[in-house]
Amino acid sequence: MHPDEIVALLGTFPGTRLIEAHGDAFAIHDPDHDYEQRPRQGWATVVHSDAHDTASALDRDGVFRLNIGLTKAGYRSLFPDGREHDPTALDVLFPHPVYASYHWVSVINPDTTWPLVRQLLDEAHSFAVRKHENTARRRAH
Repeated sequence: MHPDEIVALLGTFPGTRLIEAHGDAFAIHDPDHDYEQRPRQGWATVVHSDAHDTASALDRDGVFRLNIGLTKAGYRSLFPDGREHDPTALDVLFPHPVYASYHWVSVINPDTTWPLVRQLLDEAHSFAVRKHENTARRRAH
């Protein structure tokens, strides 16, 4: 998948706001359009540079990394053994090099992994929706 296609797809998820900065894209669940007043973590990102971390060597030509925030259970189902993964490998799902402890996963230049990655994007968006709904309920009480 081309990164522009992925960013365009992220923008089609209901309630998603895309924030682009320095060539990177951040998908935020913002159905209330109040991100400026209440900033929150995104549910997926597409990054093209080593500005945020250097673990994946994103300075290589044509390389980008898609990062996806999952539930704890979703993350553990992918990585039950805690073994090491190569954060520079292309088209391989791996724990995010910085945010794995928050249950984020990554893939560089998804291709053959796309069917699984697409499913994970659905799961991540659903999780973001649930978190938003829970937060809204708490604010209402």
